[in-house]
Amino acid sequence: MKKYLFVVSVISFITFFSCKEKEVKQTEVEKYVLSLKSNQFENVELPVFTYKDIDDLLKYRNERDTITKFPRNPISSLYQGDCTLGVYILWTIESIRATAINSELLTGRFPSQNPILQLRASEQLDIVCDEEAYQIISNAYYNWWTNRGNKSYIEIMKIDPLESTNYKWH
Repeated sequence: MKKYLFVVSVISFITFFSCKEKEVKQTEVEKYVLSLKSNQFENVELPVFTYKDIDDLLKYRNERDTITKFPRNPISSLYQGDCTLGVYILWTIESIRATAINSELLTGRFPSQNPILQLRASEQLDIVCDEEAYQIISNAYYNWWTNRGNKSYIEIMKIDPLESTNYKWH
C-alpha cells in the first residue's frame, strides 16, 4: 500500500509540474506592436530600438491594420489621424537607421515629419498612400536588411533603403 501511494504521489507530482504552462515572455517589439494594434500606445516618442530589433520589426512590415494612437512628430504641421501599422513599423526602422547615423532630419527619434510617403522627385507634398507603394517600400526595407552581406552595422545604416525607389518619407 505504501508503495502504491508513493507511485501515485510521484506521478501526481510529475504531472502537476510538467503540465504547468510555460511563461512566454514578450519581446519589446511584440509589446510595441500589440500596443499599436490595440491603440493603447501611450508614449509620445518612438521607442529606443536598435539594429538588433530590426529582424523582429520586419516581421510586421506588411501588416495593414489601421492604427490611430501612435507617436507623432511634434514639429509637423500636418496632423495624421491614422496610419497603416506596416508603414509605421517601417518608419520605426527608419528611426533606428536615422538615429544610428545621426541624421540631420531627426527630431528626437522621429526620422521625418510623418510616417507618410511622398514622391522623391516632387518639390511639393505629393502624398502617396496606395498598396503598390506600400509593397515597394516593404520590399525595399526587407532587401536592404536581409541582403547586407558582410557589411558592418554602421555601413548598412548609411544606406537609404528607399534610395532606389520613387519614394521618401515626408
